[in-house]
Amino acid sequence: MNVLIIEDEKPAARRLNRMLAELNIEVQQMLHSVEESLNWLQNNKHPDLIFLDIQLSDGLSFEIFEEIEIKSAIIFTTAYDEYALKAFKLNSIDYLLKPIDDEELATAVEQFKKQQPIQTDVKVNLDDIRKLLVNPVDRKFKKRLSIKIGQHIKIIHIQEVECFYSENKSTYIHTIENRNYLLDNSLENWQEQLDPEQFFRVNRTFIIHINAIKDIVTYSNSRLKLILYSYNEQDIIVSRERVKEFKNWID
Repeated sequence: MNVLIIEDEKPAARRLNRMLAELNIEVQQMLHSVEESLNWLQNNKHPDLIFLDIQLSDGLSFEIFEEIEIKSAIIFTTAYDEYALKAFKLNSIDYLLKPIDDEELATAVEQFKKQQPIQTDVKVNLDDIRKLLVNPVDRKFKKRLSIKIGQHIKIIHIQEVECFYSENKSTYIHTIENRNYLLDNSLENWQEQLDPEQFFRVNRTFIIHINAIKDIVTYSNSRLKLILYSYNEQDIIVSRERVKEFKNWID
């Protein structure tokens, strides 16, 4: 059995690799981003099975399937909540909820083996799942943030945030008061907690609020440059791969 792991958190990828080794399954390759996965899959024979994280360092793993026809079976490894997991059940796709349990991993692998040979229509299934994940009906999103400043804790309402951004391996918010605050978790972690109707991840570095956009300017290589009302420390460029989705978002 040829197995591929696509997971942006390297410790999690190594842990899954060790767990599969205990099941006498050798992992062919571990990849950590959409870009890296695209490059590898375009130049190598596709494996029998892919363990796939949804949220990668440079975007959603669905972007891989928009560029390449994947013939491998998929087992998702995800931290999404119970509502989102209904999507996987409806489409008969296996998933493992993080942190991955040994017994659940073994069961998923055995289920995959029993289904061989398997016929998959990954693109259709992923399109359906993506709609449910991007437009969750009952999902609760972050309404406020509590930030420790010295001996004090400051409460910032989500509508006061212009953007989330990463810099020097740290994550910050910039507020409408033109202030920056350091956050504890990664940009990927915060993205999962934000309402996708209000916030959009324009590139690897920035998640911006719809109300923070002052102007949109055409930029080189079919990209867009965003001007926010108060943030002006770095250029905010909508990556070329996300321009179409961004235009749909602002409509």
